[in-house]
Amino acid sequence: VPSSSQNSLQFTLLQKAENLGVAGRVLWPRFLNRAATAATTTAKENSKYNNTLINNENTNEKSDIFDLNIWKEAYILTLLANRRLASGSASTGPTDGPLSFLFSEELNIGSSSKTTTAATTTTTTTTTTTTTTTTTTTTTTTTATTECVFSLKSKAFRSLLSHLLSSPFMDTSSSTTTAITKSNILLETERVQFLTCTHAMADINLRQITNAFTDVVGIGIWKHMPARYRDLETRKVAAYRRRWGAYISTTTNDSLLNSNLENYIPNIVQFFLTILDQMDNIIMKKNTKQEGEKEEEEYKETVAADYEMKESQNSENDNNDTKPQNKATQNDVLLHPATFRFIHAALQLFIDLLSTTSTRRYLRPYLLSINFTVKCTLSSFHSLFYASNDNLIAHNDQQCSPILKEKARLFVKQINMLRDLETFGVVDLTAAPLSTSQMASMYHERAHTLQKLVHRHHSSVFTDLVHLGVSMVCNPTFLGKHLNNVKDIEVLIDIAHRLRLVDRDRDDVLAMRSSSNVGEQSLRTFLIRVLLYHHSLRPSELQVLSRLPLYPDEKLLWDEHRVPPGNRMLLGNKGNSDNMTALALPKLNLQFLTYGDYLLRSFKLIRLESAYSIRGDIVDAIKRMRPAIRQYYHDDQYDDGENDVDSISKTEFHGWARMALELHRSNRSFRGGRKKKHWDEDCPPVKIVKVSPPKLGEHIPSQVLADVTLNLKDCGDEIQKEWDGIGEFDNLFLVAVDATIMTGEAAPLLRDIIPGFESFGDKLKLNKRIPDEEDSTFPERYGVRAVRGCMVLEVRDCEGTLLSDRTSSFQDEPSKTPKNNIRKLRVALDPAQYAADAMNTSGSAYSNLNVYNLLNVIVRRHGRENNFKAVLETIRGLMQGTGSINRSIPPWLRPVLLGFGDPTSASYQSQNMKTFTSSTTGLNFLESALDFGDSFLDEDHLRKSFSSCKNVIIDGKDKIVQSDLRRKGYRMKMLNNSAVVSSYDFSSNVKGNSIRFTPVQVKAIQSGLSPGLTLVVGPPGTGKTDVAVQIIANLYHSFPTQRTVIVTHSNAALNDLFEKVVSRGDVDERYMLRLGAGEGDLQIDSAHDFTKIGRVEYISARRISLLEEVQQLSESLGISSALERGPDGSPSYTCETADYFETHYVKKQIHNFLSKLENAADNSNEMIVANTFPFKKYFNIDSSSTLTISDAKKKIDKISSLFSELKEYRPLELLRSQRQRADYLLTKQARIVAMTCTHAAIVRSQLIELGFQYDNILIEEAGQMLDIETFTPLLLQKGDTDNGTFSSARLKRVCLIGDHHQLPPVVKNASFSQYSNLDQSLFARLIRLGVPTIDLNKQGRARTEIASLYNWRYKDLGNLEHVYTLPAFKKSNTGFIHTFQAINVQDYEGKGETTPSAYFYQNLGEAEYAVALFQYMVLIGYPPEKISILTTYNGQKELLQDIICQRCGPGTPLHGIRPGSVSTVDHYQGQQNDFVILSLVRTKAVGHLRDIRRLVVAVSRARLGLYVLYRKSNFDTCNDLRNTMEKFREKPEKLELVIGEHFPTEREATDHDVSKIRKFIVDDVSIMGNLVHEMQQKI
Repeated sequence: VPSSSQNSLQFTLLQKAENLGVAGRVLWPRFLNRAATAATTTAKENSKYNNTLINNENTNEKSDIFDLNIWKEAYILTLLANRRLASGSASTGPTDGPLSFLFSEELNIGSSSKTTTAATTTTTTTTTTTTTTTTTTTTTTTTATTECVFSLKSKAFRSLLSHLLSSPFMDTSSSTTTAITKSNILLETERVQFLTCTHAMADINLRQITNAFTDVVGIGIWKHMPARYRDLETRKVAAYRRRWGAYISTTTNDSLLNSNLENYIPNIVQFFLTILDQMDNIIMKKNTKQEGEKEEEEYKETVAADYEMKESQNSENDNNDTKPQNKATQNDVLLHPATFRFIHAALQLFIDLLSTTSTRRYLRPYLLSINFTVKCTLSSFHSLFYASNDNLIAHNDQQCSPILKEKARLFVKQINMLRDLETFGVVDLTAAPLSTSQMASMYHERAHTLQKLVHRHHSSVFTDLVHLGVSMVCNPTFLGKHLNNVKDIEVLIDIAHRLRLVDRDRDDVLAMRSSSNVGEQSLRTFLIRVLLYHHSLRPSELQVLSRLPLYPDEKLLWDEHRVPPGNRMLLGNKGNSDNMTALALPKLNLQFLTYGDYLLRSFKLIRLESAYSIRGDIVDAIKRMRPAIRQYYHDDQYDDGENDVDSISKTEFHGWARMALELHRSNRSFRGGRKKKHWDEDCPPVKIVKVSPPKLGEHIPSQVLADVTLNLKDCGDEIQKEWDGIGEFDNLFLVAVDATIMTGEAAPLLRDIIPGFESFGDKLKLNKRIPDEEDSTFPERYGVRAVRGCMVLEVRDCEGTLLSDRTSSFQDEPSKTPKNNIRKLRVALDPAQYAADAMNTSGSAYSNLNVYNLLNVIVRRHGRENNFKAVLETIRGLMQGTGSINRSIPPWLRPVLLGFGDPTSASYQSQNMKTFTSSTTGLNFLESALDFGDSFLDEDHLRKSFSSCKNVIIDGKDKIVQSDLRRKGYRMKMLNNSAVVSSYDFSSNVKGNSIRFTPVQVKAIQSGLSPGLTLVVGPPGTGKTDVAVQIIANLYHSFPTQRTVIVTHSNAALNDLFEKVVSRGDVDERYMLRLGAGEGDLQIDSAHDFTKIGRVEYISARRISLLEEVQQLSESLGISSALERGPDGSPSYTCETADYFETHYVKKQIHNFLSKLENAADNSNEMIVANTFPFKKYFNIDSSSTLTISDAKKKIDKISSLFSELKEYRPLELLRSQRQRADYLLTKQARIVAMTCTHAAIVRSQLIELGFQYDNILIEEAGQMLDIETFTPLLLQKGDTDNGTFSSARLKRVCLIGDHHQLPPVVKNASFSQYSNLDQSLFARLIRLGVPTIDLNKQGRARTEIASLYNWRYKDLGNLEHVYTLPAFKKSNTGFIHTFQAINVQDYEGKGETTPSAYFYQNLGEAEYAVALFQYMVLIGYPPEKISILTTYNGQKELLQDIICQRCGPGTPLHGIRPGSVSTVDHYQGQQNDFVILSLVRTKAVGHLRDIRRLVVAVSRARLGLYVLYRKSNFDTCNDLRNTMEKFREKPEKLELVIGEHFPTEREATDHDVSKIRKFIVDDVSIMGNLVHEMQQKI
């Protein structure tokens, strides 16, 4: 832009685009070029041109007109096309994010003193968007005013999208197909990526996007479908026929041909196929190694040129591609890296569109009609992937460029994904799933049609085919053999034509039949492939998964295509997320085709994510063990003194690893005389002991068992104890390390693996080496030959003593103390992997089953992250019975979970739920009363909670007449917007509820008690757990026959929730059960543990105690005597005899007593009641005592409850084993069952077998769980029937509580989180789908000023009253002037952030400052447990711990003092403390704090004081963090202290008079250190 125009609107928009990082993209030069062309037009012509931007649909609403000048249009499109906006901290709702302006009333772009609205909508930009005040400038292309305002309504995005896909972008005047030029390919790539990104953000709230996509992939694309195939589809499906007829009747031919949206997909498909067709001859001609090397060099040079932003900006129009000075040939264009990017991007778009029901219903038939997948598989680019296999392609590795082959590998994987989606078992129109048998029937019908056709027209050619069974015809091998035997190609053409699979008049392949480059053989191959594609019954995904190993092997672990690197630098050419390479990975979208589709995608992604995590652990263990070669000599042939000696190389380990051990042979010894020695290798460390035959219908062994011998002699006591902790069902990994093949080289540099960037190493920070866990060459470097997984079944010592019994311990049974250091593990190997190994006949030492004899290292992993196998088995089990999902999940919830239908239909106020409650027994009607229990502290609290109601009538009164101090519970129902409430006395002997819930919290409790789906969004400190506890307690009291399941993500959260339920005191402990391994951390007053075994022991003891009461009662009545007791004084009664005793004696006594009272003249006389009462001796009532009737009835009720409780324990007398009793308690007695989501996946199959059932489920921390982790707990029970009635599922209430604005589920691999959306929780997905939420709007954790750091992220988040009134919040922080402050920390000792190893970020200056600040606070009296030190990186956490150990170690005044926690922000989510010291570490880049969700967690952990250590120049320039950083900038950047104060202070928080205090400003780290040193000297 000329300097004279730098104040123009155009320059302002371009400057913003540069700041957003999108100015160098292809769209901007396109618009600049069009603007220059438009400048030469007249005003009239320009007006006509602008009118093309208007949506021409019939409408009278002026606001629907979309009229933008070229510059505003360019700016918006570049914002939308910026793919980086779809990752990281992109919003999950309609009110913010890159498309939020579609919902704005006004969008201000232009010259204004205000901040541009559009600029503020981007949440993931890399630099601060600069707002420039401009003057008014008028040009021929745009009229810039002081304030440019326009409205975007429902048709705005459709018009915008239509113009983006319009013909002016095409570079050919005679055809609708884009010319194949380099700039056109770049532009089409931009368009495709734009559509892919927009489709990914097309949630149910963005109707503007979904409506526009309806046209892009609507039935309008069928006009490009072959007419005969279209007629076939419309004849088969009536709905297609009606819709096509309606489309034709409402669309004229002219508009039909000129519709930009409807023509785009067919045009891009033809453009795609044209490129593949023209690439065929070029790839085949590359038959020399020199050309391959030349191509690789050209590739690197081109990528480097792209980085310098020269290529895209120099290609301003299409004619530049044909200028002589470019010397660009057609071959160069087709083999340009941009061409491959387009191919992969286009396929990714087609895959995404086929993955959603709403976009696949018309696209799939269109792609099938043109045989798109078959044409792709026949291309030379596809065959290039198999170039190393001489049987598949003629040329070998040396004749193929490695870069081309890598591109072809991705192409093949994407085509396979496309084929799987085209043949997926689902009805496109209705989204009804097709079972395996239904799919088989469909293909059998096709085969039968084929048989009838060939019998009628070509019976002489296919003599055998017509008489075979349809299952044989559907066999691709058999059918292909018959088709290949056909000599006359006309027969194949006729069959394909009659089946309407090809059209001899229109099909491009048939039209090219006579051309020289496509001969008869190619046509024959094409026709055979088409026939096979449509008639071959492929194995179902379930059949494929059943043969897939659950444990990853070495091939999967180091396959960078299946398990891509987690470092984004290794994904794209520039390590930039908006240039991220397409990956052949499934995605977790908002919607899924079927439950089978959902489970299949989840299975694949979780398997790959677990493989990535396992790879890191194995790499770390092998590195620490330091494998090396040792050579030794021995004579193994002669027994004399000759010198014939053989050299033997052996693998030894010179290091050690805490999580790994070397495996030794169990009988390792020398045999022979002094001269003749050899190893006894009869007993390898891993010995296969049992291989069970396959089950009926399967092809892999049903079980493979092996024995593994461990020697712990070299382990210390602590390490040996950890290895002895291995128990049943733990997963281990066996590794074969061969040091004789290890190269010993260092990992390659980043610049060496990213083509074209050797010269940019310093500039792009590419001189670092690839982390070992990301390096695909690690096996060669360290000699890793094989990896096999196994599951422990039992552990024994050298004497055979069983050590893996979890029900006992060494302390309880000294006889089970391990003997010696030898441990023998009986493990179960992966049967699928064993079968694959048995079939491997490559001939190497590691082929066949020899690999198990060479395993020499065993690796263990930590607990929670090692549960992947149970999760995968659960998902696979669910896939085997996907029909049971419809029985377990109620019908009102099924479509919502899949993303279909009305998202509000599962809400308790919807009409659907009214129908459900009226049709289901045991459910309260929506109009019936809900028992709120003690949710309200008094009547005033209740009335304020329902202040929006017209009337609140309590016990017939519409206002408080007289305050009642008695504790009450309340039942309420809504009638005509009036709350009708009845009260009842609530027990005063229990703690119960003490929280005055807000009206929104009460609404959440009301929704949780009602049938349906409840989503509660709880910002930090808003009482999510308290609401959950109240819902659980109310369900317990309101529905005595129903069971509630509690699920959380972590054991800590589950224990916190469980403790609060127990502490209420009104929930009987015998009805509570805690499953899992985290029960030991419960901090409750109860003397009994809540595990299954603990509950059995508690109930056994309780049973004895109650039977003793029965014995005493019997003796008091004279029914039995003390002589009848057991030898040890135990009661003589059992639960059975106690029931007999109650029936024949106790009830009779009670009946006689009540009858006497009724017949007595004065039954109110207390003396008469006492004399008549039959249980005086049992209750120690003497003859002179009095007794009221009410007291007598209470004592009778106590006796009745005693016998009633004993009846519940009667089955325990019949069940002898602990396991049977525990299972009985779980399935019959427990009414509140708590577990983590991981444990739910582990025990699901067991719960199903036991017949476990539940009615309600409450899931807390739902925002931190993976989608499948939340889905699995919904399926812990079987349904009743397969029919579609409401009674088919027992589940009645589903309550999810979480916060999607805080950190998502943890996914270690960035590829899976950013590309595949694996970190998307079900909670966030449902919110994006539009499911109604209840947003808690009052926080009570932090000071108001601290809450202001994050409350901008939430809607109307306010503060509870106690935040203003409690003394802790009213007082200042002792020794500090400010309650929160961001402290600018400069380089310390000349350094800022450092990285001793990859991703291991440290900042010594901030660490020293944080520890010194902690010391200062402790020295002035702060309790150390009230202080937490947090950081954003693990490296900094370890550095902080080291410094604390030094500064507060032995010999120091603060010896033994430790903060309450030293943790990372991610691990501290869900916790809080009074004071937090936060270190942000980074000084060169913002890092992952750019994710706003992480920022919210970081600044919301503190209640009273937050002190942030950061680099001001680094974080203040980050546009994403500006809302919080602006608050920090209001405070000084240097720490300001108050000297002389001691905790606690009496200084008010509102007292800002500095003259009253002794102020001290800390200039840097050394000053803070000196201050602390002086204070310590005074102690």
